Amino acid sequence: MAQNSYLVIDERVLPEVYQTVVLASSLLESGEAANTSEAVKLAGISRSVYYKYKDAVFPYIKKENTGILTVQFILVDRPGVLVSLLTVFYEAGANILTVNQNIPVKGRAFVSVSARIGRMSQTPDALLEQLKAVNGVVKIESIVD
Repeated sequence: MAQNSYLVIDERVLPEVYQTVVLASSLLESGEAANTSEAVKLAGISRSVYYKYKDAVFPYIKKENTGILTVQFILVDRPGVLVSLLTVFYEAGANILTVNQNIPVKGRAFVSVSARIGRMSQTPDALLEQLKAVNGVVKIESIVD
């Protein structure tokens, strides 16, 4: 049985059809296209071309962009504190994966936030410093995966 072999090639040197197949696949994956017919129409290719290459052409995604940061907070139980924290994540370009919050006890709430940080516009340390500065944060601990 033949083993699959792969090449990484700069897309600029490939025929445009490969790029449009990747575009059609991403339209389907993101939900921008409801079905294959709509995706190929938006991408400007035929269904036969899409089906010919869809299982053979994929975008290359660097592995180092998949780091996950989990931050645990103790927050003052006051309206707007959690929203302020999440805004800091958003403005940094982090992709929030989970938010877990316990019921506040004695005016304090335990919150855990996990976010994908590979495409952030700043370093994880800079993000943590901004999170510490949010009004209402009592304590912060972090884990980078």
